Amino acid sequence: MRRAELIMATLMAAFSLYTMWKSAELEIGWIPSEGPGGGAFPFWLAVGMFICCMLIFIRQFRQADEPINSLKNYMDRQTFVLFALVAGSLTITIGLIDFVGVYVAIPLFMIFYLRVIGDHRWLLTGTIATATPLLLFFFFEIALKITLPKGVTEPMFYPLYSMFL
Repeated sequence: MRRAELIMATLMAAFSLYTMWKSAELEIGWIPSEGPGGGAFPFWLAVGMFICCMLIFIRQFRQADEPINSLKNYMDRQTFVLFALVAGSLTITIGLIDFVGVYVAIPLFMIFYLRVIGDHRWLLTGTIATATPLLLFFFFEIALKITLPKGVTEPMFYPLYSMFL
């Protein structure tokens, strides 16, 4: 288990450094009257991921003398099935974005994840599946002026654009 965590932390840290390097080729700060630069989100997300990787290293090396979890399997069968379900549903969600847009694909994923995998009640599932695309729309489209893919649903957003932009 320890070896697997260190290998994954190393790979993710390397990917974080590469992402920071490549996204820094674009503006990573705030551009006046435009919003964040093209590299801002990938850069700062990669910084956060790199910090998390460093925390994994620190935790593993501080517990070097404790072999309690070192012999556990990295993934048992139940965990692998759950991982495969989430990875598969995320792959389908990403594929749907091109056709139906972000604001339909994400609520569908949220409903599947919360209701089917998480076994949460419909009230919570519906609330989060409705609130998430609304918050995403106002944050990206209105506040940051970053257009997200809308697919066939784009004409539905014209009235909102005329109201807010």
